[in-house]
Amino acid sequence: MRASLLALVVGLLGCSASDPNTTARGGEGSKGDAGDTGAVVDTDVPDPGPTDTGAGDTGGADSGGSDSGGSDSGDTGSDTGEEPGPDPFADAVVSFTPGEGAGFGADLFPDVVLGQPTGAGNAGSLDVLSFGDRGEIILTFDDIGLVNGDGPDLLVFENPFTGWYETAVVAVSEDGETWQEWPCDAEDLDNLYPGCAGVGLVWTHPDNDIDPTDPETAGGDAFDLADLGVERARYVRIRDSGFNTYDGVAGGFDLDAIAIVHGETL
Repeated sequence: MRASLLALVVGLLGCSASDPNTTARGGEGSKGDAGDTGAVVDTDVPDPGPTDTGAGDTGGADSGGSDSGGSDSGDTGSDTGEEPGPDPFADAVVSFTPGEGAGFGADLFPDVVLGQPTGAGNAGSLDVLSFGDRGEIILTFDDIGLVNGDGPDLLVFENPFTGWYETAVVAVSEDGETWQEWPCDAEDLDNLYPGCAGVGLVWTHPDNDIDPTDPETAGGDAFDLADLGVERARYVRIRDSGFNTYDGVAGGFDLDAIAIVHGETL
């Protein structure tokens, strides 16, 4: 992340310590096949509401509001204690292996990477987990799985701002063992690191009306399963590219959240 300044001025949004012209680069991937097609479900979220940051699909939200099956809105007729519906965000962390320079956001882990993104546009959010040098995380979905639909199927949200990017390589798996990885050219600044996560500014936030599953408006970086020849996936692996800045405890790629664009109920 923006290592030193984040450590020194945590109250400022999206600040950076090292030369902001330093950029992230790294990683290459492979292509593969998986599964057969299923019915595609539109996972648009018209009202972002409270963030579900639970480690599993237990229906609870760790974002500060009461969550017993409905939104904390005082609705007198609709709160029947039913479980909330499935959401398009990561439900649990399978594993996290930090690299050198990690540490920022660890006090809020795992909730900090679960649930809805908290974008801050060109300021960069501080609601993130820093990976450090080649740090890696594996996330899973419990209620909705990724499926190949028309256009992008997955959004990954970091906290970049114009002129400062920290990249990561993204892969997916149906079983958590066999992985298919999008090629990421983390040394191609001229083309803004094609195939990498950590480039797109993030606009969606729980407090605004921007749909976190809309690739046209949410921001972040979009990934299409069709590029890999994959039809469905339940696991997402994100690995720092190794070409970022790793000063202090806020080094490397900084994950905010991930969201399914096309999915099916599991």
